[in-house]
Amino acid sequence: MLVDNAVIMAAGTSSRFVPLSYERPKALTVVRGEVLIERQIRQLQEAGVPQVYVVTGYKADQFAYLQDKLGVKLLHNDYYLRRNNNSSIWVARDVLRNSYLCSADNYFAENPFMTEPDGAYYAAQYAEGETAEWCMTEDADGFIDSVTVGGRDAWYMLGHTFWDEAFTSAFLAILEREYALPETAGKLWETIYLEHLDELKMRIRRYELGAISEFDTLDELRAFDSTYVDDTRSQILRDVALRLGATQAELTGFAPIKGSTTAAEGFSFSCRGTDYTYQYETGVLAEAAPSRA
Repeated sequence: MLVDNAVIMAAGTSSRFVPLSYERPKALTVVRGEVLIERQIRQLQEAGVPQVYVVTGYKADQFAYLQDKLGVKLLHNDYYLRRNNNSSIWVARDVLRNSYLCSADNYFAENPFMTEPDGAYYAAQYAEGETAEWCMTEDADGFIDSVTVGGRDAWYMLGHTFWDEAFTSAFLAILEREYALPETAGKLWETIYLEHLDELKMRIRRYELGAISEFDTLDELRAFDSTYVDDTRSQILRDVALRLGATQAELTGFAPIKGSTTAAEGFSFSCRGTDYTYQYETGVLAEAAPSRA
């Protein structure tokens, strides 16, 4: 079937990507010389996808330029701080048909998109040994019949998905029934999917290791793009390094300090063997209190 469009989800705060995510959405990070989301949009367009939608939320104004530069249409998710990514599906429900559903922060080494996929699928890479990723198995007909968080020697969810019209219709019917339930607010759309595997038929589309990359933290980005080791492109970290009399390369081990919302109110990190915390609103930098065993 021909692809009708693509929906790129870019509404979240990317709290694990601190402190870069304080200054810009992760999707707008320059990776190996290209803005992440721009690279993905171009790949979709080069594959013949006729229309690309971007669902925004956090720092939505920073995505506005994409309308003129790359011809995308923006859909705004007002619920991004109160709900998980099922709310982005809800916002895009009127345009989803035969659609690619993508995360804004994936980096595809080669263009994975096509104009005529042969049915609904979830992209996957193979993990040798233990993994904490969402691992999938198939039934005799080749449809995904189980998804577990964590596994061993398994194909795991990573990257984009394609929803054909049958999958879209079935998923949106379930979402319509369950969206207002209090327990649905915190669910990933994938969680809703795995709760209804008997109704939602999707296959695994396998990719070689390294074909799809994602970066949850600054440390992971540095491992992929070494130019971030010495220059994080973060004014916050330039200031922190100056205050500590250190280089940016000596700042490592970033982790969010969660507040009352999905956004991080600060972050922890290490420098020269000492652990520190940084509070975003106040700019307070302090040595971390020793942990109690």
